[in-house]
Amino acid sequence: MSETETSQNAGEAGAPAKPTNPDLRWYVVHAYSGMEKAVERNIRERINRAGMQDMFGEILVPTEEVVEIKNGQKRTSERRFYPGYVLVQMVMNDDTWHLVKHTNKVTGFVGGAKNRPAPISEDEVAKILGQMEEGVEKPRHKVEFVVGEYVRVKDGPFTDFNGTVEEVNYEKNKVRVSVTIFGRATPVELEFSQVEKT
Repeated sequence: MSETETSQNAGEAGAPAKPTNPDLRWYVVHAYSGMEKAVERNIRERINRAGMQDMFGEILVPTEEVVEIKNGQKRTSERRFYPGYVLVQMVMNDDTWHLVKHTNKVTGFVGGAKNRPAPISEDEVAKILGQMEEGVEKPRHKVEFVVGEYVRVKDGPFTDFNGTVEEVNYEKNKVRVSVTIFGRATPVELEFSQVEKT
């Protein structure tokens, strides 16, 4: 890989180039809730200041995209899978342990002994990375409907009709609602954005 390619990869989303150290393992770091991104940034800064880039790989705050509708506007935001936790790929030794453990807003490592944490398995990492990828490809709706719940139709030909949720399909972002039309209950399939909880 040329120097140009390396610097291009390193510039993407502020992430370092893909790690090459075969001794890297994934560890879970406990952080103050709501401060995960700050912890990620702080660890990266400390790694760079200490010149320990070869001892660390990726640092992740597992998130997914969530679609929310407010005032008729669709908004996409990030939701953390594991609030209060950051995944760090690193070679565990006394120096790296101290660097991470003494980072501002970090309370410690999860698992293992007090000063010798245990790495998580590659299967667990693959599962988390898969969840993150799926969350980017198919953002979930923030509003979660429940079968039997009473909702109001706010858009489309059935606007201002009320009904009961019969079925929810999160993959298609649709809900089937039973609305009363001319005295008869009629099932109607609607987009999530067309209904609201009452």
